Amino acid sequence: MHSSTTGLRFRKSSYSSTAQECVEVADLPEGAAVRDTQHRERGHIAFASSSEWQAFLAAARRDEA
Repeated sequence: MHSSTTGLRFRKSSYSSTAQECVEVADLPEGAAVRDTQHRERGHIAFASSSEWQAFLAAARRDEA
């Protein structure tokens, strides 16, 4: 987990519910960063490449993440 969010612009995921179960996503030069909206202080997970990010999304769609 990375704690520094300096320069990252997080937005609520379009797949998040309207309740409190939300994740936020920020674009990185080659991938993305993800964090829990309720626990921003815990930092974020960074996917350093587009292929890592796409693999994570595919696994999440299959409910494997």
